[in-house]
Amino acid sequence: MNSLERKSLFGLAALYAFRMLGLFMLLPVLSLYADQYSGNTTILIGVALGIYGLTQGLFQIPLGFLSDRIGRKPVIFAGMLVFFCGSVLAAMSDSMWELIAGRALQGVGAVASTIMALLSDLTTEQNRTKAMAVIGGSIGVAFAISMIAGPILANLWGLSGLFWLTAGLAICGILILLFVIPSPMVVKLNAESQAIPQMFGKLLRDRELLRLNFGIAVLHFSQMATWISVPLILEQTFAFGREQHWIIYLSVMGLSFICMLPFIIMAEARRKMKPVFVGAVVLLAVGELLLGSGANDHTLFLLGLFVFFMAFNLLEATLPSLVSKLAPAGGKGTAMGIYSTSQFLGAFFGGIFGGLVAYYFGYFGVFWMVSALIVVWIFVAITMKKPLHLKSLVVELAPSDAIAADDYIDFVPGVCDVVIIPEQKLAYFKIDIDRFCPESMERVLGRKVDF
Repeated sequence: MNSLERKSLFGLAALYAFRMLGLFMLLPVLSLYADQYSGNTTILIGVALGIYGLTQGLFQIPLGFLSDRIGRKPVIFAGMLVFFCGSVLAAMSDSMWELIAGRALQGVGAVASTIMALLSDLTTEQNRTKAMAVIGGSIGVAFAISMIAGPILANLWGLSGLFWLTAGLAICGILILLFVIPSPMVVKLNAESQAIPQMFGKLLRDRELLRLNFGIAVLHFSQMATWISVPLILEQTFAFGREQHWIIYLSVMGLSFICMLPFIIMAEARRKMKPVFVGAVVLLAVGELLLGSGANDHTLFLLGLFVFFMAFNLLEATLPSLVSKLAPAGGKGTAMGIYSTSQFLGAFFGGIFGGLVAYYFGYFGVFWMVSALIVVWIFVAITMKKPLHLKSLVVELAPSDAIAADDYIDFVPGVCDVVIIPEQKLAYFKIDIDRFCPESMERVLGRKVDF
């Protein structure tokens, strides 16, 4: 990467991480401190946790389209400002309904897809995959830090203090946007990183992608519902003080991360993606069953929490990889947009139904409800096709290059799918890397290409 790309990547990764830190820190503490608000009920705790997902899911793709028209930075600036206002509203809240309104307003500032589009504008095709991996890594680091920092800071400052911190992080993100991240000279429409309206119909009918969209919805349904119960059970059932929770999360998360790494390697390097994926879904169900069975045994409950974290992190890593592999050429951005919307809506319904079940059937009932839903996911996952080991490839076209897809599919071994967009001077390929022949591609193009 050149210096401009490194500067852009550093700024965007920090902007994304600051935003996610403020959101993730609330997960392990919101249900614990909700009794500070008037009108508090378990049902409204679920609404407060999940409402962010609803507004985020509704606004992220439209704001991405708006950024194509008016520019990335204005949309991100406005989104971060709305996120700041939502954080301030939540920080100043005295009632659950005011808190819910603040959380909903936070979600309206849905700039995740626009940040990825800006990253696409500021990086070359050759470096874009690495840059997106760095952004993904920053989200994982933000989640890990939040699970530890959230309980510590909430114990010092209360829930309102966390929202003020979130507002401060939003201001930091705005300053990074204005003074660190360069302004792109040209807004690029890149089908590998942005949603394309014309492809929605095709991808919404793709059964394999629908399985993954259902999966990510169930995964985040499970996460949101689980966090309604876990903090309260640790405190009320097993008498772990709030100041101890971060130690528990650090221990189970650290161990689960170490234990999941061999499976990630097995899935990618040894091409065992489907067995690892299905196994992780089964493991997630086992984790929820252990949590549900641990009412009288804190060791069993903590084991369930470890298994849950391991399965959750493993699925968070494998699901986007599967979407990337299964998306058609030129459809990755659209597929990821639908996938992300499914994720946010899953979090919304997880909060709603988690709160309802906790209210009527108790905190341990939430785990049994989630387990039943994951069993459905197991059957959906088992029936998926074994994913081929495909890779996305983007080639900038010269005026003399062939623009007929059949020229590549018929004469270049390993090309499984191709979408050519002449007005963008780009060709999007899906290639089987075991059979792909770069020399044949260069013969069709009539020139040397850096693959």
